[in-house]
Amino acid sequence: MPTTAPAAHAFADVTASESTLRRFLHGLPGVDAVGLEARAASLGTRSIKTTAKAYAIDLAISMIDLTTLEGADTPGKVRALAAKAVRPDPTDRATPTTAAVCVYPDMVATAKAALKGSGVKVASVATAFPAGRAALPVKLADTADAIAAGADEIDMVIDRGAFLAGRYLEVYEQIAAIKAECGDRARLKVIFETGELSTYDNIRRASWLGMIAGADFIKTSTGKVAVNATPANTLLMLEAVRDFRAQTGVQIGVKPAGGIRNTKEAIKFLVLVNETVGADWLDNHWFRFGASSLLNDLLMQRQKLATGHYSGPDYVTVD
Repeated sequence: MPTTAPAAHAFADVTASESTLRRFLHGLPGVDAVGLEARAASLGTRSIKTTAKAYAIDLAISMIDLTTLEGADTPGKVRALAAKAVRPDPTDRATPTTAAVCVYPDMVATAKAALKGSGVKVASVATAFPAGRAALPVKLADTADAIAAGADEIDMVIDRGAFLAGRYLEVYEQIAAIKAECGDRARLKVIFETGELSTYDNIRRASWLGMIAGADFIKTSTGKVAVNATPANTLLMLEAVRDFRAQTGVQIGVKPAGGIRNTKEAIKFLVLVNETVGADWLDNHWFRFGASSLLNDLLMQRQKLATGHYSGPDYVTVD
């Protein structure tokens, strides 16, 4: 199993000052946007049939962070979502559980109680989600509250304003502080909100910044803006974790989130994983989908493979 030990010590010189960190991040190879998009599109044309498709559907189900992040969330809604995570298809006990249920910090205790003994993780967004615009003590308190309530994973969002203004060391220090708060109690996913980073070069820089600072996962999006996960930005982040492991020996997970709604799209992302970083990442410890509506389509496609006909949306629960 690849190591997950923090790699910050390997980059102590890089993070010694704003200028050294800027020099490192701006010294990363520039992204060939045309080539990146062409490769992502090409891999998306791969056709997967029968047994391989059935395997891919079950794998995708097992990788979902089933998510509800709305102001109208209630304990009842969270318990219903937890029940669906544990038994996505009540008619077929062979259906895999999802990887996690992702909720706001005030719903962590409810989710934790509902998922007790299931093996499904509880993930919590924290750090002033989704904008990330709060003082560090507020972000640390948000994180501490979620972990105290039982969160297994923390999905933090970076301050894009600080990043885009070039205050890289500030972003680094915030990620490192949240990672220290998590300690060995919770894995840390760092959300970049790629749709607001403007360029592929910025996405590459954010990926390396997050990994250097101690992220266990790097995540595309909050799902709250117009542009979320795309094959191209996910491919770029997969290349970053591949190169980071080659340099440090530390393996980092990737989570595309937002906008992945059907089985065909999910399988395209699994192909990206297989062809870019390989089988080591084809596991929900290293790759996740941030999604809700995706699960229903995966279940309908799974039923189609098993029975030969579509059951239709009325045969799956509405999130």
